[in-house]
Amino acid sequence: MRSPKDFFRPLAVGAPEPVREVPFRPSRMIHFFDPGNPRMAAKVPGIAPGVDVLLGNLEDAVAADRKEAARTGLVEIARATDFGQTQLWTRINSLDSPWALDDLLTLVTEIGDKLDVIMVPKVEGAEDIHYVDRLVAQLEAKAGVRRPILLHAILETPRGVANVEEIAGASPRMQGMSLGPADLAASRRMKTTRVGGGHPGYLVREDPLPGAADAPRAVFQQDLWHYTIARMVDACAAHGILPYYGPFGDIKDTVACEDQFRNAFLLGCVGAWSLHPVQIGIAKKVFSPAPAEVAWARRVIAEMGDGTGAVMIDGKMQDDATVKQCRVVVELAEALVARDPELKAAYAAASGEGTE
Repeated sequence: MRSPKDFFRPLAVGAPEPVREVPFRPSRMIHFFDPGNPRMAAKVPGIAPGVDVLLGNLEDAVAADRKEAARTGLVEIARATDFGQTQLWTRINSLDSPWALDDLLTLVTEIGDKLDVIMVPKVEGAEDIHYVDRLVAQLEAKAGVRRPILLHAILETPRGVANVEEIAGASPRMQGMSLGPADLAASRRMKTTRVGGGHPGYLVREDPLPGAADAPRAVFQQDLWHYTIARMVDACAAHGILPYYGPFGDIKDTVACEDQFRNAFLLGCVGAWSLHPVQIGIAKKVFSPAPAEVAWARRVIAEMGDGTGAVMIDGKMQDDATVKQCRVVVELAEALVARDPELKAAYAAASGEGTE
């Protein structure tokens, strides 16, 4: 076991100093694209300003005979594009695949200065993060990368969920985690073929009325992913990293997508994956606090003064616990307005302020 005093020392001579706190940058949507698809690649400069995170996908959805083309395409796109405030991430191939090593060797040495986060699929335990951590440090040192590239784990196996706390704390590089519902469902032997979202068979039913056993009874669909998301959020919060909902596969069902994203947002997730441009707007809407909610939170903070004691506002008691909740909302809003002028104007209007 490493000594705690060694935890924040570089794992390779010449590698950058590890971060001591994960920088919170808006990441409401992680928008996936296939860098080996020329049509998608051509759209990157236009899409980049409108998303918080742009992710070049090298793993699932990229056929085996196109893996190298996707990797090469990502290098070319990264070199040719000014991403501005938008983060560039990649999802490498799984560590048990024949492509993962070359993904890391190529991307860190050739575009390490452009790459913010490496998403690692099917993380099973801390040992997977330790392996990538050491290798990335060696490659950063070799390439002269001056800021550490962070790591993001996808939870998509039962063992990964069981080890979620140790994964979250495995390295200072850990930026966050995402739920991977499709692979997790398969490895758990769950009886669903959906990619995220609910299932009409997973429900609770209202008790029968006395003497009317055959009368219609209300049913309520449940969330298949509530347990896993809650565990992930707790592990991330305990280790100061960021939790995300993963993909919602039914692109046409925008209503259910918004509901699933909102459930994750309310539980503590900071963003979700977007697989199609239509989901970008949904994520932006859901993972940005509503203007009225921001205005209320600011009012509570203002009337609470030093944040201790209790006050009554519009007949509702507010105390030190609620002011902490309100600060979460306001701090998120302030981080978002730095890159979203429309949101800044909406928050200002709701609070009765000018937009300047």
